[in-house]
Amino acid sequence: MKQKKLIINLIFAAVILAAAGVLLFLRNSGVSGSPLAAELTYGDANTVLPISLDKDAVYDVDTGYLTVHIEVKDGAARFVDSPCPDHICESYGWLTQENQTATCLPARAVLTIVPVP
Repeated sequence: MKQKKLIINLIFAAVILAAAGVLLFLRNSGVSGSPLAAELTYGDANTVLPISLDKDAVYDVDTGYLTVHIEVKDGAARFVDSPCPDHICESYGWLTQENQTATCLPARAVLTIVPVP
């Protein structure tokens, strides 16, 4: 009887671990229900600039405080050549997955990956 309970518990644990593994894989693989784009929110008015991730480009945006430089390449976006004193926004690297965000506080700019509406 104890042997049968142990086997049932092991099977249950294996099923739970397999389900968790599949969910973790899907979350980390960047699977999304729709194509992705980037949005740069900047300035005191929280102006939103939509940025397509389909075409490689460099965007120079005057936020009212500093001019930020956004690079788009191979479906990813990032801050490059930041004029701010600490360059922390550059260290976020390439943003590729939905809801990833990089912030440049001196420029009052936030770069976010969002689903295409």
